[in-house]
Amino acid sequence: MPDDTAPDRHLIRYAGRAAFSPGIIDRAAGSWVFTEDGRELLDFTSGQMSAILGHSHPAIVATVREQVGRLDHLYSGMLSRPVVDLARRLADSVPAPLDKVLLLTTGAESNEAAIRMAKLVTGKHEIVSFARSWHGMTQAAANATYVAGRSGYGPAAPGNFALPVPDRFRPDLVDADGNLDWRRQLDLGFDLIDAQSVGSLAACLVEPILSSGGVVDLPPGYLAALRDKCHERGMLLILDEAQTGLCRTGDWYAFERDGVVPDILTLSKTLGAGLPLAAVLTSAEIEQEAHDRGYLFFTTHVNDPLPAAVGNTVLDVLVRDRLDERAHDLGKILQDGLRELAGKHPVIGDVRGRGLLVGLELVAGPGIDDTDALGAAVTQRCAELGLHMNIVQLPGMGGTFRIAPPLTATDGEIGRGLEILDAALTDVTS
Repeated sequence: MPDDTAPDRHLIRYAGRAAFSPGIIDRAAGSWVFTEDGRELLDFTSGQMSAILGHSHPAIVATVREQVGRLDHLYSGMLSRPVVDLARRLADSVPAPLDKVLLLTTGAESNEAAIRMAKLVTGKHEIVSFARSWHGMTQAAANATYVAGRSGYGPAAPGNFALPVPDRFRPDLVDADGNLDWRRQLDLGFDLIDAQSVGSLAACLVEPILSSGGVVDLPPGYLAALRDKCHERGMLLILDEAQTGLCRTGDWYAFERDGVVPDILTLSKTLGAGLPLAAVLTSAEIEQEAHDRGYLFFTTHVNDPLPAAVGNTVLDVLVRDRLDERAHDLGKILQDGLRELAGKHPVIGDVRGRGLLVGLELVAGPGIDDTDALGAAVTQRCAELGLHMNIVQLPGMGGTFRIAPPLTATDGEIGRGLEILDAALTDVTS
């Protein structure tokens, strides 16, 4: 019998096999969330990997209060000053030639718009993405998502192909030294795609750091080689920087490390700092070709002024507080601390990532066979001790933590999180 008093009694469960977190959240501020029963949780996931300025940032609160009373929503064909300003500023924040901007709501929607644009401009329909990708739950984005959600929903759209993931910790192909041979892996991946393609390869959609796929940072040089593979075939390269964009990795955009400019860039989560705002950026040449072919992505909340005003404030704070530098410095403190824990806890197999997007992978050892169960137990113990952590909640990957504190976190909060994780690992494995 269902529990009539359960808080989720009337809610559709949307997270696969995962349950809702226990308790009801009452409020949040900075790096902390507070439950109705008075518990405090240090947030090491920035909400849904989005709240890069922490919760209830004063500048965001002020912007929402002022803008909602002035101009919140318009007919989708109308323009407002916040939209015009944010488009200009985003174009100024990226390398040429990405100077055309479309403002939307979620990451799935931005990827949907990017894929739709790529298909129209190239006149082709086949899409390539990583075998552990997550790009969203709407139709085209879900078809390009391989890490979860494919079973039981009927046939995916034809022409979606998966590339092997260049995971240096668990390499598929190795060189003479036992390291990942990503060039041979990439060559083999495209050999298989070419064999399956009907000659209609439109685009490759990837994250510079796979997040739901286990916080896998693409090896230096990989992105440039992938771009070349795409352009040799007349494909567009689409980069999904939902979680890596806007300073989280220590750079404004993760692709800057590799000196590779995508044909289309999608932003979401971090752009709204927790509020629903996303963007698609591309070149004037691609935008013109799309327009000439009648590009249509006319949605209810395209270019809405309220979230655009929030996006402008996010950029203000990132620049004013030099949060790219802050993410780099805090990321070093976090990763150094995690590596110290690895020396103490043999179950920590790997620490990886960039800036404040960090992966920690647990491994099997004496008396520990099930890393999924171990990850779940450590996560639960962290929550009991006051730290919200996130594991990749997929079979075989439940021992991998995705750690992404707000860029506004203090040194002390990073230290406190490390202390709690240390205690949780000790409690669970001793």
